[in-house]
Amino acid sequence: MSSPTPDALLGPADIRELAAALGVRPTKQRGQNFVIDANTVRRIVRTAEVRPDDVVVEVGPGLGSLTLALLEVADRVTAVEIDDVLAAALPATIAARMPERADRFALVHSDAMHVTELPGPPPTALVANLPYNVAVPVLLHMLDTFPTIERTLVMVQSEVADRLAAGPGSKVYGVPSVKANWYAEVKRAGAIGRNVFWPAPNVDSGLVSLVRRTEPLKTTASKAEVFAVVDAAFAQRRKTLRAALAGWAGSAAAAEAALVAAGVSPQARGEALTVEEFARIAEHKESTAP
Repeated sequence: MSSPTPDALLGPADIRELAAALGVRPTKQRGQNFVIDANTVRRIVRTAEVRPDDVVVEVGPGLGSLTLALLEVADRVTAVEIDDVLAAALPATIAARMPERADRFALVHSDAMHVTELPGPPPTALVANLPYNVAVPVLLHMLDTFPTIERTLVMVQSEVADRLAAGPGSKVYGVPSVKANWYAEVKRAGAIGRNVFWPAPNVDSGLVSLVRRTEPLKTTASKAEVFAVVDAAFAQRRKTLRAALAGWAGSAAAAEAALVAAGVSPQARGEALTVEEFARIAEHKESTAP
């Protein structure tokens, strides 16, 4: 494999020049903030532990900063981009800056939430600077749709990173925490300063690492059934589970019976439960329904 040229990655001047040539202004609507620091994208690739045999999927590649850094290391990179102008320009940027790796790159011009298949070999890793306004649904959709993704590293708003990586009992533990944990072991993997972006966001960013469970969660309940309990428990997070799950179970009494059968206190709140406990509650719904 031939090595990429040292100046293949995009710097601040390159990003602004590309954006100007394309008439691109980053939009808040799509949560666009372009990374302009080569050291930061290399750090992301390093933290993601991208290997030479990895097939990486990237969501929201923008002008290609992270894409180029991924192509330096991975076997293949498939980028999913919704923006018409950015999607049209990215293959040319790759071809110009890393011609020796251009045949290892594929572009899917689509909304990531609608992607159900990808070209080439199945992805083994997901590495992305996710648009902040859709970060959690996109992450969960990709993990669900592509079970071959073993390792994920995403850059998200710091507060979202905290939520995703939170454990039971934390004030920020909630629906994203539990659902991400259904698929993977989740942890914070670092912080990213505001000055590496253009435009600089008014929020801090964080890296989240997700390593897929080697064995799926042992439960007789389906993912949909478990997620229904999670959604109900946190829809009214101040309420006890007996009250919060009344609608889900059919009545407060049925909710209490399911909780007791699952070995969970009816007086507990959702923020105290592990994903395994939510799964046990889901398993006991039918047997206690009137």
